[in-house]
Amino acid sequence: MTVLFELHNVRKNYGDFTALKGLTVKVEEGKIGLLGPNGAGKSTMIKALLGLLQFESGEATVLGHRLPEGGATVRRMIGYMPENDCYIPRMSAVEYCTYAGRLCGMPKGDAFQRAHETLHYVGLGEARYRKLGQFSTGMKQRVKLAQALIHGPSLVFLDEPTNGLDPEGRDQMLELINDVARRGISVMLSTHLLYDVEQTCDRALLLNRGQIIHYGAISDMTDDRKNNFQVRAKEGSDKLAAELRKRGATIEEDRGAMLLVTLPKEENSAFIFKAAKDCGVQIRHMVPYQMTLETAFLNILNDSKAEAPATRRGGPVVEV
Repeated sequence: MTVLFELHNVRKNYGDFTALKGLTVKVEEGKIGLLGPNGAGKSTMIKALLGLLQFESGEATVLGHRLPEGGATVRRMIGYMPENDCYIPRMSAVEYCTYAGRLCGMPKGDAFQRAHETLHYVGLGEARYRKLGQFSTGMKQRVKLAQALIHGPSLVFLDEPTNGLDPEGRDQMLELINDVARRGISVMLSTHLLYDVEQTCDRALLLNRGQIIHYGAISDMTDDRKNNFQVRAKEGSDKLAAELRKRGATIEEDRGAMLLVTLPKEENSAFIFKAAKDCGVQIRHMVPYQMTLETAFLNILNDSKAEAPATRRGGPVVEV
């Protein structure tokens, strides 16, 4: 498989604050979700991969081109859909996309033709001559996607692509993203909405406090049935939950008498029965369950917090 980018010990500082703390990872083509709390370093990582930031140390290669010297070449090969609106309100959609194509090195005529084609692809064919200042939130998100695709990139970075969309608009945007991937374009999706990642991505890269805390297949994160159980006690669920926590298990949530239990590694169902016996609680129901991406994300995040001290007061805010 083609390597999209490779980082080796990349560090980036903003004054006294270290935003990226020695990132090392090799990411291959496909659909990747970029996840992390506020302040984790996601935006800094994307800007570094676009060649827009100078980093203090380390090496980075994107689509075979070394940064920072290959930054201009990389930007011609990558599409970027920013989180914030960045357009000229009096421009029409077709003018805006043509301009984006020209910035990527396309001849004017080719950029103009591709602007029409790409706007039609994202569902804005009838609105291509309207001024961007007249666009709704959903239309603005679509035109941002169009300008990221106009030059036929090998990889697109999508930063919060469903931001501000209603449920129908979100589903349509996610289907567009899936279709982009089906056309052979790799996608890195940065978002706080884990649902979006579940619907579009097959791998996830998790950042916390400027460090990579996990990278791998989403199926490996969530399909851990031997360590996750749904447990119901006849009586004394609170007592059982306290005993399991004391022994190192994680209780995701209590729903009445139902407990969702994640066992320590290398443990099995006997762990739960022994805890119940020792605290005098009778188990009435116990079945394996598949962990959600949200639960897996929070478990990995909590593990990383336990392993490393906080680097700034208050800590990050998790939005899921």
